[in-house]
Amino acid sequence: VTNWSATHDASPTVYYQPDTTSSVESLLSAAHAAGSKLRVVGSALSPNGIGLSEGGMLNMVLCDRVLSIDAEKMQATVEAGARVKEVVEALRPYGLTLQNYASIAEQQIGGFLQVGAHGTGARVPPVDEQIIRMRLQTPALGSLELSEEHNPRLFRLARVGLGALGIVTEVTIQCVPAHRLLQHTYTDTREGVIKRHQENLAHQHMRYMWIPYTDTVVVVTCDPLPPGMPPPPPPADEPRATAPLRELLLSKSSQVSAAEAAEMNFAQLRDALLAIAPLDTEHIKQVNAAEALFWQRSQGYRVDWSDQVLGFECGGQQWVSEVVMPCGSAHLSDGRDLQYLTELLALIEGRGLPAPSPIEQRWTLRSSSPMSPAYSDSADDLHSWVGIIMYLPEEPAQREAITKQFWEYNAMCRRELWPKFGAHQHWAKIEMPEGAEEAAWVKRRLRERFPIAEFNQTRRMLDPKGILANKMVDDILSEGEVSS
Repeated sequence: VTNWSATHDASPTVYYQPDTTSSVESLLSAAHAAGSKLRVVGSALSPNGIGLSEGGMLNMVLCDRVLSIDAEKMQATVEAGARVKEVVEALRPYGLTLQNYASIAEQQIGGFLQVGAHGTGARVPPVDEQIIRMRLQTPALGSLELSEEHNPRLFRLARVGLGALGIVTEVTIQCVPAHRLLQHTYTDTREGVIKRHQENLAHQHMRYMWIPYTDTVVVVTCDPLPPGMPPPPPPADEPRATAPLRELLLSKSSQVSAAEAAEMNFAQLRDALLAIAPLDTEHIKQVNAAEALFWQRSQGYRVDWSDQVLGFECGGQQWVSEVVMPCGSAHLSDGRDLQYLTELLALIEGRGLPAPSPIEQRWTLRSSSPMSPAYSDSADDLHSWVGIIMYLPEEPAQREAITKQFWEYNAMCRRELWPKFGAHQHWAKIEMPEGAEEAAWVKRRLRERFPIAEFNQTRRMLDPKGILANKMVDDILSEGEVSS
C-alpha cells in the first residue's frame, strides 16, 4: 500500500475493506481480543503516510453511504468512508454544500476530519469544526456517540484523533447553503501584497502563492457572487498563458516535440521542466520566472459553485511540509504571517536553495479541537498555514536526491523559523527528523503545544492494547524521557 506521492509505503499483514459498520465493529473487536494492530486508512493521500501500517489495515472506502440529509437544519449524516466529492453531490439537490474544502475532493470524510484538514478563509474555521456529531468505534468501550451534548471534551479531542482513539464510522456535518463564488486571480508584487494584506484577508476565501526568485505573488480571492452581476470576461487564453513554460521546455529538452508540448497543460509543463534539473538553482529560477509569466497572463475572473472553485490542481507527486501559526485575529493580522514569508524567502534566496513554486499560504480561524495545530481558546484567533514543496519525477536517482534536499529545506525551516513564529506542522505532513537530538526536540515542542498526556490517557482508556496507532503515531505521541 502506497500513499499518493509514493513517498511512503507499507506491506500490511492483512488489509480489510468492510462494507458495513457492523463489520467494522466485528473486525475491531477481534483485533482487540488478539492484541493485533489494526490501523484505519482513508484515501492514503497524506504526504507522510500517517494511515499506513505494517500490521493490519482497515479501509473505510466501502462504508460510504449518505445516511440522511436534513434540509431544514442544513445537516448531513454520512458514513466516514464517503468521499468529499460524493457528499457534495448528494447535498446538491438540497441546495446545500460544505462550508470549506481542502484542495482534494478524493479525501474520505473520516480522514478529512482526523488529520485536521483545512481550506482557506480568515473567517472560516478548519474542517473539523463542521463536524457536530460523530460515532467512534473503540476497541475497549465499543461504539460511542459524541457531540457537544454527549461527552463534549472527548468529542473535541476525538475530532482530530489521528485514528488513534477509535475508528470514526459516522459523522454529522453542519452544512451551508450552496452558493456560487466569484474567483479573482491576479498577480502582485511582494511589497504590494504587504500593503494590501488586510484588505485581502477581508475576502471570504483567500490564498497567496509566492514564487521564489521572482517579485511575483499570485493572489486568489473568492467571494459569493454578487446578485445581478454581469458575467465576467472569458478566461485567459491557456495556450498564450502557458507559452513561456512551453518555450522554455522546448529550449531545454530535445526529448519533447513541439506537438507534444502543445498538448501539455500548465502542471504537466512545470513537471517536465523541473525534471530536467530539479536541484540546479539557476534552472529553477528560470522555471519560476516562466511560471510567474504564466500567472501574469492568467489573471482574471471565474464563476462556479464553491466546491468547484475551492478545489485546485496540486501538481504531480511531491514532498510537502505545511505549518500553521497564530497571527492575530480575524479582524486584524498582527503581521507574523507575512513576516514568516519574508524571512523564509530571504533564507531560500540567500542560500540559493532550488525551491520551486509555489510556497502556498492560506488562513483559517481557530479550531476548538485540542489536537488541531490551529487550536486556540479564542474563537476570533486567526491562523496562517504555509506549505513548501518539491516535486518528484519518476527517475529513482532524482527522487532520492530531491528527497535529501527537501529534508534539508524542511530542517532549515524547523530550526530557524518554527520556534520563532510558534509554527507547528499539519498532522498529515509531519515527518520526524532522523537525528535523535532533533527528533527529541520535535517531540518536546509537540508536548508543549498539544495535550499529549491527556490524549494518551484517553488512548489507554479506549484502546488499552494500543492496536490502532502505527509506529509513526506511537513515536510522535510517546511520553518517554526526551533529552535536551
